[in-house]
Amino acid sequence: MQDEERIRYAVERTQVARMPEQTLATFGLTTIDYFMLTEPVYSEIMDSAGETVVRQGKVIAEKPKIVTPYYLMNLFEGFEHGREYARFMMGEYGPHEAGLLYRYRNEPSEMSIVSSPIQSVAENINRRIDDERNNLAAIIIGVDELWDVSLMKFIHDITFNSLRHNMMELGSRRLLGSGASGVPRFARASIEHLFAEAARERSRVAELEIELRRWGLFAEYEDRFLDLFRKH
Repeated sequence: MQDEERIRYAVERTQVARMPEQTLATFGLTTIDYFMLTEPVYSEIMDSAGETVVRQGKVIAEKPKIVTPYYLMNLFEGFEHGREYARFMMGEYGPHEAGLLYRYRNEPSEMSIVSSPIQSVAENINRRIDDERNNLAAIIIGVDELWDVSLMKFIHDITFNSLRHNMMELGSRRLLGSGASGVPRFARASIEHLFAEAARERSRVAELEIELRRWGLFAEYEDRFLDLFRKH
């Protein structure tokens, strides 16, 4: 419970001082430059009210992936109640209700301590971003000892802001619909792409097999999958 309270404390005190001007891309990677500003953890015991810790890095959002409750049932590995949760989702929305799964990677780059208060530092960085015309930059004011929680709060916010746009874009291309099997067209297209990649690069074969099994499509594609080994 104590850990939960600390997480809640960090989330409630996280402010996104600047949100990227663009939403997450629907059909490709999105790389966001972030500036995480915090008061030093030692500020409570030392007179350092005028100092700011500045952490810089990149959050890389992979292309959003269409999933269904059925797919999630085969995805939650290592979660004690993962399959129960997926069954709950299937009961609530049906096995083939399409949703989006976002994956992220954090790449921290540098950290520095600036002898200025947070708001002043934020304003200076904001002006620099404007000068550089960086539409994919964010300024986050967080909690020093839990700065990664503050970063995840930002990730949650930008995901929420992007979801409607991504769904509309996929819908406009008729990629959310599904065939008789209930598998979204977008998933079929992704499988075709993986087959092409696996034919060129053997290391992608395992990824293809995992994806086929998660969608419950391995039997349907089994002969074609085995042909990959015959060709190598």
